[in-house]
Amino acid sequence: MDELLSIAEMYRADALTIAGGVPGPVLMEAAGAAVVRAVCERWAPHPTVVLCGPGNNGGDGFVIARLLLEAGWPVRLALFGSRSALRGDAAVAAGRWTGPVEAADPWLLEGNPLVIDALFGAGLARPLDGMAREVVEAMEGRTVVAVDVPSGVHGDSGQVMGVAPMAALTVTFFRRKPGHLLLPGRALCGEVVVADIGIPDTVLDSVSPRTLVNGPELWRRRYPWPRLDAHKYARGHAVVLGGARMTGAARLSARGALRAGAGLVTVACPPDAVPIYAAGSPSLIVTDVADAAAFSALLADPRKNAVLLGPGAGVGAETRARVLAALEAGKACVLDADALTSFAESPADLLDRLNGRCLLTPHEGEFARIFPEIAVPDGGKLTRARAAAARCGAVVLLKGADTVVAAPDGRAVINANAPPDLATAGSGDVLAGVALGLIAQGMDVFDAACAAVWLHGEAATAIGPGLIAEDLPDALPGVLKRLKAGQR
Repeated sequence: MDELLSIAEMYRADALTIAGGVPGPVLMEAAGAAVVRAVCERWAPHPTVVLCGPGNNGGDGFVIARLLLEAGWPVRLALFGSRSALRGDAAVAAGRWTGPVEAADPWLLEGNPLVIDALFGAGLARPLDGMAREVVEAMEGRTVVAVDVPSGVHGDSGQVMGVAPMAALTVTFFRRKPGHLLLPGRALCGEVVVADIGIPDTVLDSVSPRTLVNGPELWRRRYPWPRLDAHKYARGHAVVLGGARMTGAARLSARGALRAGAGLVTVACPPDAVPIYAAGSPSLIVTDVADAAAFSALLADPRKNAVLLGPGAGVGAETRARVLAALEAGKACVLDADALTSFAESPADLLDRLNGRCLLTPHEGEFARIFPEIAVPDGGKLTRARAAAARCGAVVLLKGADTVVAAPDGRAVINANAPPDLATAGSGDVLAGVALGLIAQGMDVFDAACAAVWLHGEAATAIGPGLIAEDLPDALPGVLKRLKAGQR
């Protein structure tokens, strides 16, 4: 159930199933029955309005209305559009409904009925307006059950096409879509139930989805657990560039790398800042680097195999020079924060030098600075992250409550376990450090990014309210213990 299907991929899954001998009306009956089961498990019979749209989503609504009525629910059915205009499976479903069909209108929602939103599915092509918008707006404050997605939420991007209701429950079919996990759609779906309607898993072999929900099943087998014969150098020597003023950022990153399992972690910082870093964790190595040449000399040691640049480094020519030095040295690089913003005036100076051993970890503001031609919100977060990874040839981790990790070859995951408590200063620095620690141990960059994001979210969940960034590294051992034991 980790696959996320785009609208086009879901259409293909439906078509392959029908071509394999399952009639479309059978799939529609199964979809409607799945919604009715979910509704009856959660609510006792009470007045319900089923709002049907002009396509197959509306056809599902006709099935739902009929089955609820047969189960003893008081049901009214309203259609947006003309019954005579329905085609295909939706027309078949409408033909089995023997009750009245009313015109969809906001006044039908007076009296606070349960609302079944079967107006528009995931493939809505334009923003809702006119009467459709008025009906959706009238759902505010009502208990809404959405069929597939809340009407107005785009299934691929999670973006709201004009307006969308807040659902208490969303029932979708076979697999979730990206829009169920990407904001703002994710916040509007409520509880999401994925129903089996008879589409066989084997269709995925032909559909070949490229987007997955992040989780240990994707990378657990390749996690770099220490071997019995391991020693510190076998577990990698990570280097964190430390700044002169914002010293907390690099220290948080370094501790994240240590907790993720890097054998050694060196903080390379300006000479004047050495006492600050040295007063921190005794597990860290602290060394002074006065300029880019000294930094290059430090990286000449082949055992120093992974470098993090950016947290608290400062924006400007010095940070640019150190980034370029690390890339020139052929190290695996994690680039975050100031390491990205330092190239805002000429992004190509950075992007043209990247490769598959590099990980970029921007938030939305940093992303817009280095990918200005891609940072158009209308494209959706998943589309933008994929385009950025293809542009620079590196793995891109676009942060947020709905973090997306994208590889240059088109693979992508959406992370779903990050609690709101992570919205605090320094949490991103820890995330970059965890990714660094995993890469230093030889984990593939894409896998390391996915694992780091998930571990970060699990650690935050374990801590809960009151979380500050310093808590995150020390919560990792408990998370890792459960992961190694095969527990989520």
